[in-house]
Amino acid sequence: MINYDTIIRPLVTEKTTMQKDDYNQYSFEISPKANRVDVRKAIEAIFDVNVKGVSIMNVKGKVKQRGRIVGKRKNWKKAVVALNAGDRIEFFEGA
Repeated sequence: MINYDTIIRPLVTEKTTMQKDDYNQYSFEISPKANRVDVRKAIEAIFDVNVKGVSIMNVKGKVKQRGRIVGKRKNWKKAVVALNAGDRIEFFEGA
């Protein structure tokens, strides 16, 4: 799997910003077919950092209702990547 096919987008929320500042962890939406090894290789190749650990979770899509019409958001996969003490991803610094 190509590196840019593994990582779909970074997740920037209040919680992920606090994780970045306190624990040096970054969150990404990843491909549903990706595993920990794929994510580790992709992050190390794209951002040129050393990854300490990767946690992956499947996020269930929420059921949403607009009037009588009921729909469901898609399921997706999330990765939380912990970096070594000296490493930082500059992409997140301006967010």
